[in-house]
Amino acid sequence: MDRILIDDLRVLTVIGALAHEREIAQPIRIDLSIGVDLHEAGRSDDLAATVHYGLVCERVTELARDSKDILLERLAAKVADVVLEFDLVDEVEVTLTKLRPPIAEDVQSTAVRIVRTRAEAAAPPLVAHSAFIALGSNLGDRERYLRFAVSELSNVVAMSQVFETAPVGGPDDQGAYLNMVVQIETPLDPYALIRRCQRIEANALRQRVVHWGPRTL
Repeated sequence: MDRILIDDLRVLTVIGALAHEREIAQPIRIDLSIGVDLHEAGRSDDLAATVHYGLVCERVTELARDSKDILLERLAAKVADVVLEFDLVDEVEVTLTKLRPPIAEDVQSTAVRIVRTRAEAAAPPLVAHSAFIALGSNLGDRERYLRFAVSELSNVVAMSQVFETAPVGGPDDQGAYLNMVVQIETPLDPYALIRRCQRIEANALRQRVVHWGPRTL
């Protein structure tokens, strides 16, 4: 399995069972080995086809910093659940290292390492919510690209009429847009939904060459 590696992420957190550990945050190191199929990312050079490791670091850091768990084992399980919320992740190995363990022996650090898969994830049940997505096209068969987008989006519950509008911003010589808005029901979080939409754009052969430039979708 392909892997994305995040090494030596440092966070200050309250962790441990001793009285002074409950009062003063201490440094831990977080190492992640994330199992994900990277074939499409290698072919397309498209961020939507991989896992954004910057967002992974942001969410894991926020979780760990706010945690007040007693056991490294508990915090490691929570970190694994957060990583598995990214929709392309199949597996994650989490290593949490306590850099200043409160023991008398001459030990540099203590650590816990766990492996969790999507099938084992203790993630909460997915709850669908409404999202509104604006669609537009001004290259090629514009109506066909809009129909393609609607067909690729799951659980479309409402659609607006199609409107033709002049382009705003970007090159002066681009054509008019066909625009519409769809309402969908989805369990995806905003980041995962953006990645889903970007994959649909890529499948519609969208090319990002000029900012606010013409596009198939």
